[in-house]
Amino acid sequence: MKIILLKDVPKVGQRYDIKNVAEGFALNMLIPRGLAEVATPNAIKKVEEMRRNDLTQKKIEEKLLVKSLENLKNLTVTLKEKANDKGYLFAGITKEMLAGEILKISRLNINPEFIKLVKPIKEVGEHKVLVEVMGRSVEFTVKIEAE
Repeated sequence: MKIILLKDVPKVGQRYDIKNVAEGFALNMLIPRGLAEVATPNAIKKVEEMRRNDLTQKKIEEKLLVKSLENLKNLTVTLKEKANDKGYLFAGITKEMLAGEILKISRLNINPEFIKLVKPIKEVGEHKVLVEVMGRSVEFTVKIEAE
């Protein structure tokens, strides 16, 4: 059965993909949960238009983010987390946490995929973190204090 995915579905495909799946899987699992719809000619046209709109919107957001990257240069994000006596955190600081803190502090909505963090930060102290958008990069400071 030919379907259009309305959301990302693990091991099946990404949003707006047109896929052939087993009829039972589509009728019993994907369609009732709102994850897919039957791929009719009208639905395919509608999804292609939605895909184009999404791409346009994403490009606009990235261009605005590039313009506002200069505000990140002087930004210092301070976090208080639980740590042991040696200064190691019990839970690491992730890209998603940093993106949320940047949004709170500077009202910049940064997609976590633009934050270049090889692994979660797990030590108390100051760390430089890189943000890269469309070939432009800026570093900001993350200061982690023991709670």
